[in-house]
Amino acid sequence: MKKHDPNEPAGALNLTASAILALALFALAGSLTPAHAGESIDNPWNLCQASTRAAEQAHDLPPLLMAAIAKTESGRWNRETSELLAWPWTVMAEGKGRFLPSKQAAIETVEALQARGVRNIDVGCMQVNLYHHPEAFENLEAAFDPARNTAYAAAFLAGLREEARSWTRAVGHYHSRTILRANGYRAKVFKAWRAERHRANRERQAALKAAREAARSKS
Repeated sequence: MKKHDPNEPAGALNLTASAILALALFALAGSLTPAHAGESIDNPWNLCQASTRAAEQAHDLPPLLMAAIAKTESGRWNRETSELLAWPWTVMAEGKGRFLPSKQAAIETVEALQARGVRNIDVGCMQVNLYHHPEAFENLEAAFDPARNTAYAAAFLAGLREEARSWTRAVGHYHSRTILRANGYRAKVFKAWRAERHRANRERQAALKAAREAARSKS
């Protein structure tokens, strides 16, 4: 997440085919379920996903949109499940992304960066920038709390939507007001969003099939 600069020109953004498709399928997304619903929420691989879903509901955001942004911002490859998942202990600074093994390690990494005078640092599931959003969190403990991190990002995104009157523009502005950067970022998010909906729909269909088969076996 970069700075929301009102002085930076937004310009006219062109709707890509993927963006149109994503918005057209908005209603379908509401019926989809998140992945790994039966897994422990304490598993770090599940923390961002659980938090983004709660933030979407709290701020009335399109289902799975925050999950797609999180994967775009802090996606890390999970070898066990062979998929890209948002990682809560992610730090980006000096052009380098860091996936830390724990919350404490992430906090210590940011403290070390700040001690060297580095200020432009993105943190957590949604990669909230500590320099451009100095009032977002009272401390690093809160910044790396997945629920707090995603809640702030959701409120920020909702504000961008209110201003732009468009989810398409809001998603692009979450990253940048520069047209090329916004367009490129939005394309990545909408690709991830489409994949999230397809995955969730497959899981929903599999669950329905399993339920029908279980019912038939009992009859």
